[in-house]
Amino acid sequence: MNEETLIVDLYELTMAAGYFEQQYNPTVTFELFIRELPEPRNYLVTAGLEQVIEYLQNLSFNSGQIEYLRNLPSFKNISQAFFDYLSTFHFSGNMYAIPEGTIVFANEPLIQIEAPLIEAQIVETYLLSMINFQTMVASKAARVIHAATSDGQQRGVMEFGSRRAHGPEASVLAARAAYLAGFMGTSNVLAGKRFDIPVLGTTAHSWTMAFESEEDAFRRYQDVFKEKATFLIDTYDTVQGVENAMKVADDFLAVRIDSGDLAEEARKIRKILDRNGRQEVKIILSSDLNEYKIQDMIRKQTPVDYFGVGTQVATSFDAPALQAVYKMVEIAAKDHVQYRAKFSRNKVTLPGRKQIWRFANRQVSHDLICNSDEDYSNQAFPLIRQYIRKGKVIVDVPDVRQARRVVADHLQQLPQSLLSLTKKETYPVKISSKLMNILNSLKNQMENKEV
Repeated sequence: MNEETLIVDLYELTMAAGYFEQQYNPTVTFELFIRELPEPRNYLVTAGLEQVIEYLQNLSFNSGQIEYLRNLPSFKNISQAFFDYLSTFHFSGNMYAIPEGTIVFANEPLIQIEAPLIEAQIVETYLLSMINFQTMVASKAARVIHAATSDGQQRGVMEFGSRRAHGPEASVLAARAAYLAGFMGTSNVLAGKRFDIPVLGTTAHSWTMAFESEEDAFRRYQDVFKEKATFLIDTYDTVQGVENAMKVADDFLAVRIDSGDLAEEARKIRKILDRNGRQEVKIILSSDLNEYKIQDMIRKQTPVDYFGVGTQVATSFDAPALQAVYKMVEIAAKDHVQYRAKFSRNKVTLPGRKQIWRFANRQVSHDLICNSDEDYSNQAFPLIRQYIRKGKVIVDVPDVRQARRVVADHLQQLPQSLLSLTKKETYPVKISSKLMNILNSLKNQMENKEV
């Protein structure tokens, strides 16, 4: 059963029923974009496209779902013909998108749906939910990675956010988005299996507390995991913890510190390890970390090899939502295109299906949002590609590992000022004169109609 079909706001379905009853189902284009970047973000990392494509490929209503909808009060006056239509419903349109892992900015279309109006309307909720969430987490994760490597040294970051994520499925998708942005792996086993992400973990304090002594707990753990063992050394006393670890094991991988002044504790533990000839033992730091705390520890030259980050990235704690919207931009008439835009006071949208051209010379300099038929290929490269034609996927869909490489490449091309974690910088996103002319012409038409 495809339960995801009913991940839809009711009004998408009532509008669909209304269009059907009015026998009005023209081909339209909708675009999904993010209105504004949350503070203090200077860029976003787009994520979630793989799941969107899977959703569109499998979209259908089964008999149980149709029967449920038929019995809702909102559909009391809807004809049987609409429910018959739902029984054969599938996505038959075109989909264009910016590839996952691309660095994007406000008002740039991330996904475009060109399809019969009913189909384009029904998919809105799922697309917004999936792109909103994964883009939010991936963007936060990229900032964490930048902080962890801000001194030029490569340090791994592990995703530990499952228990604080906003639900079990959110934990899986958060792990995917974090890995896409550069995290080395996740503690979430289902995410590891589903997306082929490395799974990582240590022990909890309960392991140590389950035995008569910390030394006994470490010895038993070492008996099982041998040279792969990582000891959580702060259940009681960190210094005593590392000494107990060295006492029971000649060969272990790492120690983890999860409380206290992490920078100070790490310095003490590194000195003890080095003094005892254990330079190979790694130090992992965790405990409600974010990019700001990590950057501060790096500035203090904290001896750390890995970070474990959970709550702050899985929930994007400081910016837990994005302003993604999904707006109609054109309707296909018999011999021309009817442009559509929203003209409310502070929410004007740009009409027509678009292309984004990115201008770069070693580093990116600016983006230009154009009408889809404008060509700047001799000066820039296009961001939006077609993935689905007439309901069928026409290209190989990049997986999370490929998207991960895209993120790394794109971040290297950004000006350093945009990588700041605290200073707000605006990347130039320009609008072509042709697109502005279309917008102004449409606005004049609307004003004349009102008069």
